[in-house]
Amino acid sequence: MEARNGIAPAPAAAPEPAAVLPMAERVRELTVRYGVIAITVLLLVFFLASEETFRRSTTLLSVLKYASVIAIGGLGVTTAMVVGGIDLSIGGVAGMAVTISAMTMVIYDQVGFVAIGAVLVAGAVVGLANAALIVRLKIPDMLATLAIMFVVQGLKLVFVSGQSVSSGMPLPDGTFAVGRFTPDFLAIDNGFVGPVPVPVLILIIITGVMWVFLTRTRWGRIMYAIGANPEAARLAGISVSRYRALAYVIAGLLASVAGLILSSRIGQGDISAGNSLLLDSVAVALVGMSVMGLNLPNAWGTTLGAIMLGILITGLTIAGVPYYAQDVVKGTVLVVALIFSFTLSRKKARYVSAV
Repeated sequence: MEARNGIAPAPAAAPEPAAVLPMAERVRELTVRYGVIAITVLLLVFFLASEETFRRSTTLLSVLKYASVIAIGGLGVTTAMVVGGIDLSIGGVAGMAVTISAMTMVIYDQVGFVAIGAVLVAGAVVGLANAALIVRLKIPDMLATLAIMFVVQGLKLVFVSGQSVSSGMPLPDGTFAVGRFTPDFLAIDNGFVGPVPVPVLILIIITGVMWVFLTRTRWGRIMYAIGANPEAARLAGISVSRYRALAYVIAGLLASVAGLILSSRIGQGDISAGNSLLLDSVAVALVGMSVMGLNLPNAWGTTLGAIMLGILITGLTIAGVPYYAQDVVKGTVLVVALIFSFTLSRKKARYVSAV
């Protein structure tokens, strides 16, 4: 290039080299992004290699069936977390669903579809009660849903005088229950669509629907915005109360669906059903936040967390690990998975109170 006015032009600046992350940082990012997936795959490979029974196709289907109830309950918790809340009534609603479905068919001698309708209505009513306490009466979500949990757990005992519901049981008026769990209702857990068990199909459909709703619709994106910053959402003209109420109604419905599968699996109105579902549902919802490094509640992450839990519990049971030791192993694995979201991740977890 020729000089102008005797002045040589300045040389062109060399392009800056692309930033290269240190090895430790790259490992951290990979761990955060794929850690839960890696744990799930490692657990699966370990039990496939060490336990012959685990390699049977029936066992793998049993893992998915076991995970279906926890995952659907976890999706209810996930929906509440999306708007910055939490729903601790999930297990109580599922247990109530077991009792209501059993009462409808066994005591009142109705068909399975009537029982399904009664359970779904009850789940929606509980969701509305949670919404009224949280949105209208301004009670913190954890306290409100905890109170509702005690209420529904008490009601399911009052309905049946504290006893499990089964065919032929004595009734307060001196007669005996003449109804039974109908075949169409039992097919909820025992049926197949081709080679796929019905609970697994229900889980896939619900997970897909919730993923589309939360990430591909205007309503879902607004709910995420409320969870991220409720005050900014209010200033933007969003009806925060309406969307938060919707989240708790959806959570109640999903908990009732989990209860329907559980009721069909048990085949009677066990009054203790659903008692352990709350802790597992909250755990998989929290673990699901770390999947792919998203650090926010999401449907597919919750379902993957439930599958991981299903693989772990089924494998430990086949290996002969006592039930009282399984919780220690389960808790340890869950702690490791949660470290990916709340310790290793550079992104702040998008879970804030909407109150």
